[in-house]
Amino acid sequence: MPIPEDVTGDEIDKDVRQELMSLPKTLAEDVSRNLVMVARLIDEDPEQAYAYSRIALRLASRVAAVREAAGFAAYATQKYSEALAEFRAAKRMTGSVELWPVMADCERGLGRPERALAMAGEPEVQKLDKAGQVEMRLVAAGARRDMGQLDAAIVTLQSSELASNAVHPWTARLRYAYADALLAAGREDEAREWFGKALEADKDGSTDASDRLAEMDGVEFVDALDEDEDGDENGEDGAKGRTSEA
Repeated sequence: MPIPEDVTGDEIDKDVRQELMSLPKTLAEDVSRNLVMVARLIDEDPEQAYAYSRIALRLASRVAAVREAAGFAAYATQKYSEALAEFRAAKRMTGSVELWPVMADCERGLGRPERALAMAGEPEVQKLDKAGQVEMRLVAAGARRDMGQLDAAIVTLQSSELASNAVHPWTARLRYAYADALLAAGREDEAREWFGKALEADKDGSTDASDRLAEMDGVEFVDALDEDEDGDENGEDGAKGRTSEA
């Protein structure tokens, strides 16, 4: 697959570059350029990212960083069995538990929430950093919801991290998950409060908390183009009331 000329491979993380030093120089450059493309495309075009990850994997399957990148690309395209296999391989190579939460989420994706819950109780979780432990809590709560255990999901998310007023990179997602679980349980007033708290912490737009709040308040945003076409006819502005579906 073609790679833009401006991609040199030097853009990759220094730790990954260190791993690739075990390869011949030209091969290391080829692998690193493909890994850069994976990172560039994984959010906007995951299928393309996946294709580049397969090339890197074919070139350097014994490099843990390559297996991890291939895992995330497979995960992004919902190839959960493949992702899990790659994450397990990376974990074996490095001995790190960092991938434990996303491995558990792959079990959810494969329709095995009970396995995800079992992983949430394993010793590996205690070795995770704070961000990893919060991620594991989110996965466990999702597994509870998969199993129809809404109240248990809500309790799972109740934690010192949720109660804290401090804002961390994971705060918005944790508050959002809690709000969503509350709403699913019919606790609308509490859900509205926590969607608001999620929005306060969401500095980079990682959630759609603002849309969820608007939906709960019965506000529907109309596309500006549609408005131009029929606005004169019905006299509507950019938002109109509707019966809340919540």
